[in-house]
Amino acid sequence: MNTLSINNLSLIYKNGYQAVKDISLDISNGMFGLLGPNGAGKSSLMKTIVGLQKPTSGHIIFNGTDVSKDPDFIKKNLGFLPQDFGVYPKVSAYDLLEHIAVLKGITDRNERKGQILNLLEKVNLSDFRKREVHTFSGGMKQRFGVAQALLGNPEIIIVDEPTAGLDPEERNRFNSLLNDISKEVIVILSTHLVEDVRNLCSKMAVMNKGEILRQGKPAELISELKDRIWSKPIDKSELENYLSSHEIISRQLIERELHITVFSEVQPTDFEAVSPLLEHVYFRTLTQKI
Repeated sequence: MNTLSINNLSLIYKNGYQAVKDISLDISNGMFGLLGPNGAGKSSLMKTIVGLQKPTSGHIIFNGTDVSKDPDFIKKNLGFLPQDFGVYPKVSAYDLLEHIAVLKGITDRNERKGQILNLLEKVNLSDFRKREVHTFSGGMKQRFGVAQALLGNPEIIIVDEPTAGLDPEERNRFNSLLNDISKEVIVILSTHLVEDVRNLCSKMAVMNKGEILRQGKPAELISELKDRIWSKPIDKSELENYLSSHEIISRQLIERELHITVFSEVQPTDFEAVSPLLEHVYFRTLTQKI
């Protein structure tokens, strides 16, 4: 069982901006969702975990080793799929994976070949192994990214906004792949998409403005909102009145009609009960801290 403990971690950049504020998390094998809007500090936290930048204070303990003191330890056991990754032009999928495998220290040629062919099969790219990666579709590039992240049999994998821009079919295929991988290693999924966390993660945290606002199991966080979420359609001109009198956690247009969703311990007049969803957990957590 792999373990990652983040203890009172803070990161302040040279310009004085605090990107990470006193974060503590305990993560083990499986899929952990780090959910937050763009600019929440998720990428800063990920880069600190993988040793690309040193924390201002606090500790990151991976499998018993303080990686803030020994960043090479986690790098040897890490697979990282950043939000955007570049590829060399006119290089095939197989050749690029071989190049990355050499950089990762897989020196035995037969071992490299075995790993690469196995991973291309796992991510359903075997038939495209001789094709240049820069010609791949968005979904194919993401699956290639998973293959490179898995080279060297890492014990912790971090994926940053992995399904942004993918069509629904590619997203489902990609999510199924991540789910299979997470059974034996830690996978941290950093995303602003509630759907990905809902579908994949057994534990999660909501992050905004550098802080962890909520954490726990999605089902338990959802159950806390039972009989507390209500909705109704309103005229746009009524919105200001409702904003001042109700705790509105979200609003959306449904068939061109404005619907508001509110949190309340008792049923507000003319509102209908709504079964709570992870989206409601997320939106309420963010609105409480604005």
